[in-house]
Amino acid sequence: MPTYIHLNHQKIAAGENRLINIHIARLPTHTPIDLPVQVIRGKEDGAVLLLMAGLHGDEINGIETIRRMIFDQTIQLKRGTVIAIPIVNIYGFLQASRDLPDGKDLNRCFPGSANGSLANRIAWFIMQEIIPQIDVGIDFHTGAVNRTNVPQVRCKTGNMTNRELATAFSAPFVLNAEFRDKSIRKEAFRKGKNIIVFEGGEAQRLDERSINEGIMGTYRMMHHMQMIDDNIPNEPSIWLKSSTWIRAKISGVCRLCIAPGQFISKGQLLAIITDPYGREEFPVIARKEGYAIGLNYQSVINAGDALLHIGIPE
Repeated sequence: MPTYIHLNHQKIAAGENRLINIHIARLPTHTPIDLPVQVIRGKEDGAVLLLMAGLHGDEINGIETIRRMIFDQTIQLKRGTVIAIPIVNIYGFLQASRDLPDGKDLNRCFPGSANGSLANRIAWFIMQEIIPQIDVGIDFHTGAVNRTNVPQVRCKTGNMTNRELATAFSAPFVLNAEFRDKSIRKEAFRKGKNIIVFEGGEAQRLDERSINEGIMGTYRMMHHMQMIDDNIPNEPSIWLKSSTWIRAKISGVCRLCIAPGQFISKGQLLAIITDPYGREEFPVIARKEGYAIGLNYQSVINAGDALLHIGIPE
């Protein structure tokens, strides 16, 4: 752990807890937009952990997860440093939008550019100012609107460091997820930094189970990194080697027949799609066994729409 954390031309010493407001840009009205970053430092040497949420502005579970830990003052570090960014995509949060005003997905713009689009400028700042100072990160996400994700960690399970971090976090599920081009996870890894993704709940809706799993998993990670002494036991995760989406073959009104996290057997009834006039019903049958790690709660669906995300066990 460095003697000082340098951020926005400020120095944060060991034992300090400081909120740093970093100027990012201005709205067209010239209203300034700042990025609040909370830096919490223990008194002893240790690892640096990044907690970040709101890369997609409408995914608020992770924002609430970090907010609660800050507000409740439960990040009591004996060693090391936490850099917490509750909302990375301030613009998207204000508009309840996944993307930025330029239409770009921030998590497809890394490593960014100092003179590029708004999304690229934010990505560049994160890569230049934040990522070099951390050892490990947790990136909090949710499903899309009307699509819920069962609490799960996503990482490259073939990488031993990722596997150790996922084991320490101990979410209900761990899904092997390859890097996506221009994502913060991939670009951070290129710089020798490991970031795992925690998914839970759906966009624009708070989910208490996901929030609590995110908080408890974060504390378990801190214990694993020797930042705190207290450990929070949990049941071992279910490890998933891959996943697949079940899609609707016809349009209609969909009624799901399974619950989030449920184990699915081959041949099991997953959903029933009906026409709205009471003439026909079409069953959706499982062709593989696995776990329901994501569900689409949209009732009126079109042919080709994703209905159910099934995780295939290792």
